[in-house]
Amino acid sequence: MRKIVLVGGLGFIGHNLATFLKSKGHEVTIIDSLGVNNILNFNDSDILNKELYRAILNNRIDIANDNNIKIMVEDARNYHQLTRIIKNLNPEVIVHLAAVSHANRSNKTPHDTFDHSLRTLENVLDISKDLGCRLVYMSSSMVYGDFNGKSVTEDTICKPKGIYGTLKYAGELMVKSYSEVFGLPYSIVRPSALYGERCVSRRVGQIFIENIIQGKKIEINGDGNEKLDFTYIIDLIDGIEKCCVSEKAKNQTFNITFGEGRKINELIEILKYEFENVEVGYKKRDNLMPERGTLNNKKSINLLGYKSKYPIEKGYLEYIRWYKKFWIDYQKKSY
Repeated sequence: MRKIVLVGGLGFIGHNLATFLKSKGHEVTIIDSLGVNNILNFNDSDILNKELYRAILNNRIDIANDNNIKIMVEDARNYHQLTRIIKNLNPEVIVHLAAVSHANRSNKTPHDTFDHSLRTLENVLDISKDLGCRLVYMSSSMVYGDFNGKSVTEDTICKPKGIYGTLKYAGELMVKSYSEVFGLPYSIVRPSALYGERCVSRRVGQIFIENIIQGKKIEINGDGNEKLDFTYIIDLIDGIEKCCVSEKAKNQTFNITFGEGRKINELIEILKYEFENVEVGYKKRDNLMPERGTLNNKKSINLLGYKSKYPIEKGYLEYIRWYKKFWIDYQKKSY
């Protein structure tokens, strides 16, 4: 059992991770401002599906409360308040999840992204070194930039494109520098193409389902043959938990993914099993998005005993069925 604090813990990854950690017997506390891609952020009248997203976000809070997980509302940019809270909790592990979690938004609002990503990380790093606890930093597959070949390993040279990937890689370098200077134990996690229940980040898998449910056309950037290492949220949080507890995870970087690149068009074929009249269109690909593929996860398998269990035929199907049920319940409550 570990005392674990999740900074930014009511996000997509965080709230799923919190309940998983609690089920494993860990003592979990969530710290979140509710302001980044969360309830306080969905007030703009131009935001698509904002009422639906509010329902999903409230569902996250309900799940945390049902599992007796402590939620503390605080902005992680506030150094003194964050320090006071975390030092009182005295955790053995801090997981840094606070960030603007979308590449396109990061490119449009770089100051906001820097503020919520690196400033919060700086605060967490300083607190972690004082407490001597382990820091688990959530990075991204975007740090690699364009994949030069069919797959990348943790030793592949990183050449990020755009604001999001560059800031994530900068975060990795900050974490490693604190380890070098202060002896801070860390683990860096690089996930890829996440999908799963209660996501409101406008990821590919989420947008596809929402468009079909609402009778809209699916639009794909490019020809749909590009491969992504689609990773179900349950696989990811299992890997993160192993990083929190394993001695072999200390001062290591891990690809925590399914471990196989799959074509975007393959998601469409799975959707056709669950929906009729799936209309698909294709548009010009965004040049700032790197061309990706498989993230080799053998290191996490060998060192952590990690094993992915959800290919898209299983994980994406479960996600679709969850979303269909949630949509029906949401519609009933809306009328």
